[in-house]
Parts: sequence; structure tokens; C-alpha cells
Amino acid sequence: MAGWTDLFRFSVPVEESLLRGTVMFLATYAIVRVAGKREAGAHSLTDLLVVVLVAQAAAPGLAGKSAGTLDSLLVIATIYAWSVAIDALAYRWPALAPLLKSRPVALIRDGRINQRALRREFMGREELMAELRMHGVTDVKDVARAYLEPSGMISVIRADHKEPDPPTKSHVAG
Repeated sequence: MAGWTDLFRFSVPVEESLLRGTVMFLATYAIVRVAGKREAGAHSLTDLLVVVLVAQAAAPGLAGKSAGTLDSLLVIATIYAWSVAIDALAYRWPALAPLLKSRPVALIRDGRINQRALRREFMGREELMAELRMHGVTDVKDVARAYLEPSGMISVIRADHKEPDPPTKSHVAG
């Protein structure tokens, strides 16, 4: 086992840890962004990405595979910094928001299914109907609006403006 002082030193150059954290975050963010919101589940894309990358970055420090914990801590800090930076950019410059953040997609408008949106999200009619049934809706005509939210969940606004049933599961099956 390494000495106690070895746990609190960098075993790779600081610049390398910063670059690794940056490349992994941005590359994974881009891949998951292209994959679509249905794959993200009940969390936002950034939440999912941060959890996965932080777990991966922390693993070597936890398992003792790196000489120092500072390497993992620096990568984790870099990942969180990029997560905050993307949120700040989308907030500060709304014109960038569509590139950086997902928006709700209207799947149903005034009782009519938006086939184009379903195709774009790789969602079949039966899958949409299953989601509507989980909200207590059995007929598309009873829906004023249904949105695929950035979290991957489907929200339903009934035509009669009654509250739909809450969904019975935490996210869209993908």
C-alpha cells in the first residue's frame, strides 16, 4: 500500500486531468444529446451525465488504482465545472439554449398525433398510447397537448382540463 502522503498527491499532470475531464464531459454530452431525451430517463441530460462521469472519475481513487486521490478529485471538479458552465451559458445567452438544452416536444396537439415528432423521437404510436394510458387517457381525442419533456417523461394536458392520472412509472421505457 502507498504511504499516506501518496494519497494526497497528483500521479498525473494537473493539465492532463483537466483535459481528460473536459474531453470526457463534452464528448459524452454531445453523444447523449444526439441520442435524445428518451434515453435520459427521469433526470435531465446533465444530471445523468454528471452522475455517470463522476462515478467513473471517482472509481480509481476509491479502488486504489491511482496513486493519489487528487487526480480523481480534479477530474470530478472539472466535470462539475462543465456542467455548471453549460447551464450558465444556456441561461445567460438564451440563443444558445436550443443547442445546449433539450426542449419539450409536442407529441399531440388538439387530439391529433404529431407523426413527425414521433418519428424524430423514434417513438411508435403504441408506445405513445401506453404512456397515455398510464396517465388515465385512452383516447387521443381527449388530449389537448402531450409533450415529451426534456426529462424523458411525457406530460399530458387533457382537453377537458381535468388533471390526468399521475404516471405509474418513473420514466419512458426506451
